[in-house]
Amino acid sequence: MHEIHYLLIIPAALIASGSPGPATLAILGTSMKQGRAHGLALASGILTGSLMWSILAAFGFSAFMYSTVWLFELIRYLGGVYLLYLAYKSFKASRLSAKHIHLDNEEKLNYKKTYLKGLLLHLTNPKAILFFGALYSIGVPKGVPLSALFEVIFVVGCTSFLVFIGYAILFSISKIRDLYIRLRKTLELTFAVIFGALAMKILLFK
Repeated sequence: MHEIHYLLIIPAALIASGSPGPATLAILGTSMKQGRAHGLALASGILTGSLMWSILAAFGFSAFMYSTVWLFELIRYLGGVYLLYLAYKSFKASRLSAKHIHLDNEEKLNYKKTYLKGLLLHLTNPKAILFFGALYSIGVPKGVPLSALFEVIFVVGCTSFLVFIGYAILFSISKIRDLYIRLRKTLELTFAVIFGALAMKILLFK
């Protein structure tokens, strides 16, 4: 039996989770704007989506989805449209005057909505399908026992947990939230541009 390549799997999972992208950008913005609890709720949704794709990839479903063109294309377009929506929301926020900004508003209480936002963000990310499919096909040899597959899922899940939850805690620190207040318009406009660029990249992906 061939060994599972954890020296490949763990660094790849760290880089994929921690590198700039829709998930990390959403956690950053939510944590700064709405605080730690909201940031953790969003990160939990993203983490759930990541775990779901990891499980599906471990059992070969990512390869099936990638080979089923219409299904992969559907997820791709849904993800692109959702990122365009997030770009619009950020752009709209950048146009608001300071008196309309309340970091602790009533929306902060709706943690379920924030969790679902994170889940939807990751489930409609076609790059997650490709990443986890590649991770398991390269890092996990064929014929490993079921227990080994669940071990890999657990390790990858722990890696994602450290990154996503860590980002939520880091960017909800009071000094960073104060920085957001001072640079709110610039940051929101930056978020809008990045979300829009990522949307176009996904929608135009061939």
